Amino acid sequence: MGAKKVIFDTDPGVDDAMALLFLARAPELELVGITTAMGNGTIEATTRNALYLRDRFGLGVPVARGAGASLAGVVSAPPTFVHGQNAMGDVALPEAPGSAPIAQPAHRFLIDMIKRHPHELTVIAVARLTNLALALREAPEIAGLLGGLVVMGAAFGTHGHTGNVTPLAEANIFGDPLAAEEVLGAAWPVTIVGLDVTHASVMSDAYLRTLAAEGGEVGRFLWDISRGYAAFHRTVGLDDGFYVHDSSAVAYACDPTLFTTTAGPVRVVTEGFATGHTIQSRPGAWGERPSVDVCRAVDTPRLLDMYRRVITRGQETTA
Repeated sequence: MGAKKVIFDTDPGVDDAMALLFLARAPELELVGITTAMGNGTIEATTRNALYLRDRFGLGVPVARGAGASLAGVVSAPPTFVHGQNAMGDVALPEAPGSAPIAQPAHRFLIDMIKRHPHELTVIAVARLTNLALALREAPEIAGLLGGLVVMGAAFGTHGHTGNVTPLAEANIFGDPLAAEEVLGAAWPVTIVGLDVTHASVMSDAYLRTLAAEGGEVGRFLWDISRGYAAFHRTVGLDDGFYVHDSSAVAYACDPTLFTTTAGPVRVVTEGFATGHTIQSRPGAWGERPSVDVCRAVDTPRLLDMYRRVITRGQETTA
């Protein structure tokens, strides 16, 4: 069996960049496109960052600019205290990207690619789900044509892991809860890789130093962009390193056996004090709403070993 064709729906973002470079080098996956969303930066910033990563690391795939606001029209302030003013850890970036996104907006690119590769394409969505919701609204038939959807987002309370922007809500779901409710209710195969498992895996400073030493230009870049990200995590009680959010979704696409899942429909609270809260119930609890696989446990040593092996694959070792 060949590599899975993957579109990466992203808001780069330090952890997004780490996940994208992991994805691009994973032998199990074939990156065929990048779609951008607002979140870790404005849509202008995240699109610039995606283009920068594509061009600097020779990824050779189209970048399609996505939605700059939620389905409800909300444009929220980026979390600069997490990802920096430029959403890339404040490493030096060109003032303007060296290339441009394609003319087609992200949601139409998704529609066209899903129809061009029926049942063969996987979307790894590590941002707000606005682009996918817009695609569904315009072409609901794509739900029956997508090979798989891996969502980094949500929190279900496993081992006490609940929200990271409110007591009940994870950032990607909170950023566009209506989009999440629509996407998680569509009849396509969905797996959620949420805080229940991403908070169970940590990349320590020693681990990042190993990547920097063994991973050539890529490893050094990951070290540079992650310094502020690691500093933020110290302010929220993690003394060493940071949680493995977006790269966990890529790891699932590479090897689902790393994770233990539960099946059942998922609903998203779209208003009130619990906005963004995600709830999984038993199959059939909400009528015809389709079942979703939710990751509840992860083999952290295997995940971290996979990431290191992929990032250092084919790279020169430096002192």
